[in-house]
Parts: sequence; C-alpha cells; structure tokens
Amino acid sequence: MPRQGQSVESCIMGQWYKSVGEKVSEGDILFSYETDKASFEEEAKDDGVLLAAFFEEGDEVPVLTNVAVIGKEGEPVEEFDPHKGSVASATKTKEPEVEKPAGETSKVVEFELDEDSENSRVRISPLAKNMAEKMGVDVRSVKGTGPHGRIIARDVEAAEKTTVAEAKQPRPAAKPEPQKTEVLQSGNDFEIKSIPNIRKLIATAMHQSLQNSAQLTHHLSADSRQVLKLRKKFKKEYAEGTLSQNVTINDLVCFAVIRALEKFPRVNTHYLGDKIKWFKKVHLGLAVDTDRGLMVPALKNADDLSVIGLSRQLQELATQARSGNINPDLLSPEEAGFTVSNLGNYGVEMFTPVINLPQTAILGVCTIVPRPMEIEDGVYGFVPMMGLSLTYDHQALDGGEATRFLAEIKNQIENLSV
Repeated sequence: MPRQGQSVESCIMGQWYKSVGEKVSEGDILFSYETDKASFEEEAKDDGVLLAAFFEEGDEVPVLTNVAVIGKEGEPVEEFDPHKGSVASATKTKEPEVEKPAGETSKVVEFELDEDSENSRVRISPLAKNMAEKMGVDVRSVKGTGPHGRIIARDVEAAEKTTVAEAKQPRPAAKPEPQKTEVLQSGNDFEIKSIPNIRKLIATAMHQSLQNSAQLTHHLSADSRQVLKLRKKFKKEYAEGTLSQNVTINDLVCFAVIRALEKFPRVNTHYLGDKIKWFKKVHLGLAVDTDRGLMVPALKNADDLSVIGLSRQLQELATQARSGNINPDLLSPEEAGFTVSNLGNYGVEMFTPVINLPQTAILGVCTIVPRPMEIEDGVYGFVPMMGLSLTYDHQALDGGEATRFLAEIKNQIENLSV
C-alpha cells in the first residue's frame, strides 16, 4: 500500500480491477484506494499473474503493507502474506476465477466510444474517465501519457485547461455524484444506509471541534461595490484575452482576508491548549465542496501572491480536490492557519461556520444582498452588501480583537486595490 503524504498512516481498500489468477501487464490498474479525503489508483509495476490479494474492499490497510503478489503461475506467496498464515489470510486470498471468454475486454482500462466507428476503443483510467465526463472533455482528442499510452488524470486536466483557454469561458461546475452507500436495512417506507468513510471522518472532526473549543460567531456586512467593480474589470479583460486568469469574487475576498491577517497575526494561529502557535506566513485554507464531501486544502505562502497568482492557485487546488488527486498532506487542518468558507454562490445570507481545529478562527462568506444605506448626508440608496460571519475560539481570542479583525476584513473589501 503506497504512502500518500507523510500524515497518512493507513488507507481504505477500494475496488479490485484484476482477479486472482488473471494475467497482468505493467501499467494495468490493479486496485483503487482512498485516504481520508482523496482517492487513488495503483498500477502494476511488472508483467505476470496476480497470484494473491490479501485485502478486500473496505479493509483498512496500513501504508507500506503488502496488498498483493504478482509473479509466475505456481510460485509460492506465503512469505509475502502480511497475515502470516492467520485465518484472515485464508479468507483474504481469492481463488483463481474462470478465464474470460475470448474477445471480452476490461471495462476498467478500455471502453467503447462508438459502436459504428473504427478504432473506437480508448485506453483510459477510471479516474480519468470520470473526470472527463464531469469536465466535458472529449477523450478522443486527448493524448495519453500513462503506461502504454493510457489516458490518466493529468491528461484530462491538461486538455480541460487548454479548452478553457481557447474558449475563454469557464466550464460549469460538475454536479456532485451521490456517494456509494450500502443498504443495511429497509422497510415499506424507509431505508437505513451505511455512512461513507469520508462522512464519518467529517462528522468526527466537526463534533470534536465543537466539543474542544469555545466557539462564538460575529456577523458583519461589507459594502461590495469595489469588489464587484474589480470583478467586472477582470471578467472583461479575461473575455478579451488580455488576462489569462478568470478572477472571481471569492479570489478577491481571499486577497482581502490575507491583508487583514497580516495586520492581525493573533488570528493567524493555532490554539494548542497551554500554548499558541504563531505563523509567520499566511497558509490559507479554502473549503471546497466535492462529490466525496467537504475538503479544506491549504494554500501555502498565500501572502506572497498577487491577486492573479492567488486566483490561479486557489482554482488549481479546488480542481485537484474535486478530481481526487490532491496531496493529502495539504488537507490536514494543521497545514493552514486560517480558513475561508464561501457559501455566497448558494444564496446563503448568514451562517455559523465551524472552526477547523487547531485553527483559531474561520470566516464564512455569504451572498451579496442589496440593503438600504446612507450614501451621503440625508441621501439613502440600496447598496450591495456582502455578509461576513467570523467564528473564533474564545479561548484564544477576546471578542474585541475578533471584532476588530472582522472590521478590518470589511475595510479591506471596501477599499480593495490590486
């Protein structure tokens, strides 16, 4: 079992794409596996026969543990068995299956695009195929860089970026697919289903966050006219081709938050009970909604970036999180000093974000709503106002300092210059 990141100690076994007794070629996908928040595929490193598979789908496997054996037919496998002849070993090692009929192909590595066209079979990994369907990428135009010319995830990402750059139009976000669950019990009017592993981890983290910190939320609104003006300017330049990056409102808000964190270093901290960890740089966490659950990757040294660079790297992180090929180390709460969670696109006007412990605070960004405001003496008008919700750990921050920090975010948004 590969080690994906220094913080990962074990992985959950996914689907087996080869059966015991089946011939395997170098580069073929053997199985999938997942960490707490990302999924991966493991390829065969050599030709041979799959002689043994020591774990089944759903098993938790420590990293660097033998998972399977590839060799010559008839070779012994006992010395590689991590169960060392236990009862579990006997149940984990599958018997060879009946050979598939001639002409039958693996749906994992190849699939038919068009029954009426010649050369319609495409070699592509399941993850890449999934990504291509979500991103709207035509795999017939993608050149594979994987083993034996197979299309892999990075090929689909590169093709999607090229298409976007040519069209100068952002693709619509893919609709999250429902996570696979098992029906444990059912009746005439109900079903009890298992909880996916990622949901269990999120639930545990949220519960521990509320149990182990004194969380309080302050709400404030910021005049969004300057942000909307900058967004309009960047959008026009992107459409005209003079700007290579489509800077969003969220990017601009994150840029303002970084400037505020530089002025309030106590917020850019981890509360560790009897001590506080102060960050000299801004490592910004960004909450990303994916089809596998909420992920919060960290953007390191975000304070070193221009608004264009910040936008590009935030969007790359979000894409990697949604496609499941992000570095697991970046998903650890310890990697970021502060997190931004934006629900503005969903029309949420106010909410209470939960802190990503051990971080000291988290900012919730809400939708923009027109509200009456005094524009000048005695003159009122409707002004677009953005809701801001700051949840902080009262053990680490006093209310006054938290309020001043939130007011500084408001000030940065209203007077943003890039």
